[in-house]
Amino acid sequence: MDEPSAKSKPKVLVLKSSLLPLSETFIKEQCINLSGWKPILVGKDLVENGLDLTGLDIRLLDNNYSWFSGKMRRIRLLMQWSLKSDVELLKKEKAQLVHAHFGTEVEHAWPLAKALSLPMLVTLHGFDINIYRQWWESGNGGYWMKRYPSCLLSIAKERNVHFIAVSQAIKNRAVEYGIPADKIDVSYIGVDTQTFFPGPKPLARRREVLYVGRLVEKKGCQYLLEAFLGIQDQFPEYDLIIIGSGPLENELKEYADNNGVRARFLGAQTSEQVRERLGEARVFCLPSITSVNGDAEGLGIVILEAQASGVPVITSALGGSTEGIVNGVTGYAHKEKDVGAIQEALARLLIDDNLANKFGQAARRHILDKMDILKCTHKLEEIYFKNAC
Repeated sequence: MDEPSAKSKPKVLVLKSSLLPLSETFIKEQCINLSGWKPILVGKDLVENGLDLTGLDIRLLDNNYSWFSGKMRRIRLLMQWSLKSDVELLKKEKAQLVHAHFGTEVEHAWPLAKALSLPMLVTLHGFDINIYRQWWESGNGGYWMKRYPSCLLSIAKERNVHFIAVSQAIKNRAVEYGIPADKIDVSYIGVDTQTFFPGPKPLARRREVLYVGRLVEKKGCQYLLEAFLGIQDQFPEYDLIIIGSGPLENELKEYADNNGVRARFLGAQTSEQVRERLGEARVFCLPSITSVNGDAEGLGIVILEAQASGVPVITSALGGSTEGIVNGVTGYAHKEKDVGAIQEALARLLIDDNLANKFGQAARRHILDKMDILKCTHKLEEIYFKNAC
């Protein structure tokens, strides 16, 4: 059957306040890979030095008012006027659905969807449902986010609001949080297997153990540094490569310097640079943990990208991460913070070329079968049709 023309496709308004930081490539990729729907990205502003959104339809909402100008009555009036102008702008699109990314967007997204008389889907990605309610309510996320948990649960009761969880673990957490299970679909985001593909076989790959992720508590980079320190003398030809930046960067660098860890910190990299590095790495490791505020991995897209690149993955048996790998087949899952288990898994894959090659090939097959973005986006479109007006 012929693919519908762009004019005949139903439209979905994809909402995210800021369009789009480098860390949210998955939103762009979902939009690009929709075949039966026409996406329109809707936000308040464009991120400086953010993702290249060339080719995507973008609508910027009224951003002329300030939360901090004048008294609360003035702010409410300005917000009402802003909503009115936003509705007038978006009504012209004749969309059938609103899709907001992150639960933290719902307080602003739902009034807009309601004013447009459109149903709303909300994708829960991780921190927006994993972080403990008390953390938000105590003001740790900022004054304006203290109401976030109660606001999310209140809006979840609306008949025309449904949710997408990026993993079964996220759905389970959302149900614990108070969102009805029958209002949540699980839909993996997936990765582009044409963009991420295997590089050389193990013997020809760089002698590198690779980490890609923000340098924050929940990513667990500290435990990888400790693990690599314990085996680096056994593998003098290997380096640990750290790609990413974040609030713990200086602390982690200091640990590596003080203890003589053979690690190179490359900072934040473009998606093209990450793709190239993944294609040449021997092993990828993401030892995520649960942060003190409850934040944990939803489903790390980078572990899917690594496997699509034919790279064995070592990650913690935590949250959605283990849904992304097959333990003992495409990589190894370990208990969080278990430095010894990380060392053992690294040693196995660095010593044995045949095992690394076998795992890498199985990893690629796993992603092609279960996590290819075209298959995952087809599932997303089925959810769109089920919920659209």
